Amino acid sequence: MKRWFLALLLGCGNPADTDALVECDDAPVVTWDNFGAGFVLENCQPCHASSAADRHDAPEDVIFDSEADVALWAQEILERAASEDPTMPPQGGVEEDDRIRLATWLTCYPPVAQ
Repeated sequence: MKRWFLALLLGCGNPADTDALVECDDAPVVTWDNFGAGFVLENCQPCHASSAADRHDAPEDVIFDSEADVALWAQEILERAASEDPTMPPQGGVEEDDRIRLATWLTCYPPVAQ
């Protein structure tokens, strides 16, 4: 059931496209403040923070220090971290429920690029 829900969310389209949010009407509210900041801190910033001591070969221009940074990379994050076969984080360890929340956030309540 969770995989079906994730596939439905990922089918919503581009997070910046408000017309694609129709399927998100019944989705729980997931925001930077109630989920994204903690998720990014724990799962992304060890390699993608500008201050990361060891970026483990993460591209220098892919930085997730803020909600605005995440907004710039939202589609890529969806594809790499919330897909059926995620490649990020490379060490794994993210529970499926958190991947679903990530997809809900980025698709239904996209972060704000400032």
